[in-house]
Amino acid sequence: MTLRIHGTVADGFDTVREEFAAFVAGERPDYEGQLCAYVDGRRVVDLWAGDGADATSLYAAYSSTKGAAHLVVALLVQEGTLELDRKVTYYWPEFGAEGKGALTLRELLSHRAGLVGTDTGFTPAELADDRQIAERLADQRPFWRPGTAFGYHAMVIGALTGEVVRRATGRTLQEVYEERVRAPYALDFHLGLPAAHEHRFRSTLPMAPTPEQRALLDASPAGPQSLSAVAFNRHAALPTDLESLPNERLVREKGPASVGGVASARGLAGMYAAAISEVGEHAPLLKPDTVAEFGQIHSVGHDLVSRVHKAFGLGFQATADTAYPFLGAGSFGHSGAAGSQAFADPRAGLAYGYTRRRFAFPGGAAPENERLVLAVHRAALAR
Repeated sequence: MTLRIHGTVADGFDTVREEFAAFVAGERPDYEGQLCAYVDGRRVVDLWAGDGADATSLYAAYSSTKGAAHLVVALLVQEGTLELDRKVTYYWPEFGAEGKGALTLRELLSHRAGLVGTDTGFTPAELADDRQIAERLADQRPFWRPGTAFGYHAMVIGALTGEVVRRATGRTLQEVYEERVRAPYALDFHLGLPAAHEHRFRSTLPMAPTPEQRALLDASPAGPQSLSAVAFNRHAALPTDLESLPNERLVREKGPASVGGVASARGLAGMYAAAISEVGEHAPLLKPDTVAEFGQIHSVGHDLVSRVHKAFGLGFQATADTAYPFLGAGSFGHSGAAGSQAFADPRAGLAYGYTRRRFAFPGGAAPENERLVLAVHRAALAR
């Protein structure tokens, strides 16, 4: 059975629809996914496929949530509420315990804190609550000397930066995001999904690897007390099952800023369009200097957690360096574990969002994004 492709593309973007259709034709019959893109603030791609899915279906954003979290931080830095080179303890004095007192906000945003988890791990209830994560981490000894190296703070970076936001503003990061970003643009990208929208959520389906893919997954598992295990909470008394995490209502309700967002592709792309472009009557959320600062690479090389090459700006992944070298320098965004991808390429005026329901192999941005991003980018440059 060939899945039908729904939605529209603007003139000049027919090749994107063709590429999406070609990819979907090779997928499992139960595939569900959405693709959306904006150029210069105008929606030019709006496609979806899958039985039961439509343009307003909501999927787990996983780490694409970090993009929303750090757009809030960028706004607060832009207006002077936060200063990148202030020590974290200026805002959050308790953070200085166990040798963390010299760390700056800039270093924290660059995944250089060495604070990827706790010695004993988090309970499921703690993982859903950024305040509880932050309280636990304030007393935790870092896993490497802060500022000397970097590693992906997968489950906790949003709680850490969110606590800085709360101390500086008196409001949670989720509250600031709702007021400053989501509500003004009516974005379907939620950090805390209201119960009234629960019926739109499509629960994440587990990965379905081929035998060859399963062999690769089992070939070199990280040890139970490795940095990777700590960072993904696999060493806890009740280890985190990443594939099922967003299917818990408590996670969707609280919207933890590292992994708990729920979004459509329209919401993902729309947020990045709002960040860099005029959208409707709204001026861009970020000024060019802020875009350049947050998109500039701050950590690059061997990631101590993932043990591969990574590059981070401030809170965002450096998308051109880590995934799509054909994008413009300074592109910034964040992928998500099930396969979502979202970013802005300011030089092309491009904002991109992709969601899928079934957890992709091997985790992180699904491999189909490479062909889809390339098609969108080529069409954007040719317009």
